[in-house]
Amino acid sequence: MTATAAPLVDLPPAEKEKLLAVLEQADSVELKLTVSEPHQRSAVVALALDPLEAELRQVYFFDTPDLALDQRGLVVRARRSQGKGDDSVVKLRPVVPAELPKSVRRSKTFSVEVDASPEGYVCSGSLKGVAGKGDVWDVAAGKKRVRKLFSKEQRALFEAHAPAGLGLDDLSILGPILVLKLKRTPKGFGRPLVAEVWAYPDGSRILELSTKCEPHQAFDVAAEARAYLGERGVELHDPQETKTRTALEYFAAQRS
Repeated sequence: MTATAAPLVDLPPAEKEKLLAVLEQADSVELKLTVSEPHQRSAVVALALDPLEAELRQVYFFDTPDLALDQRGLVVRARRSQGKGDDSVVKLRPVVPAELPKSVRRSKTFSVEVDASPEGYVCSGSLKGVAGKGDVWDVAAGKKRVRKLFSKEQRALFEAHAPAGLGLDDLSILGPILVLKLKRTPKGFGRPLVAEVWAYPDGSRILELSTKCEPHQAFDVAAEARAYLGERGVELHDPQETKTRTALEYFAAQRS
């Protein structure tokens, strides 16, 4: 089982055993919490998040107007980051690690991660790549083909999971999303905490707080993070939003 609708820290024994089995095959865990817009300002103040310290990013997704890739659990993304090079990823979500081809699982650029939030967890596999300088900008401007952003390994993974006859160059550009990312180790927590604000063109925002840990640390770090944020008055019970799904649905609706 790769996903559940129960909070990580409150899983019943049977579900906890299933999660432990997934964690044994994962490379990392990312614990996430999204804060709804009415509570975002108070969270930023409580955590002393300074937007001037944030890294500026643009995130582009690639899919069909009817989100055919999303329906197959396939995510294709590229990103521009201020002061850094461009990068890309082909992601499978959800994924069962034991069912992945050995050639994929052994790749140095492929990783299996468990994403956990107050509403459950999902296991995903990501094959990362480095795009050429300025390539994402050129693809967005129509000067280069989409496939130029992805490595041979990434293209092979895409072809293995995409609908038959659908190529990377057939995909629509969905984006960009403007992102502010701030990473710091706050006093009283003792581990890196990442805050991301995803600003959508209609003015709506998603604020996500996250921290990564080793799989064997997942339950302890989840409890620590929950206690730390709760003590500072961060709302822990907001309905959770998925940045990727929200972006895909927003831009797909614009295109239709």
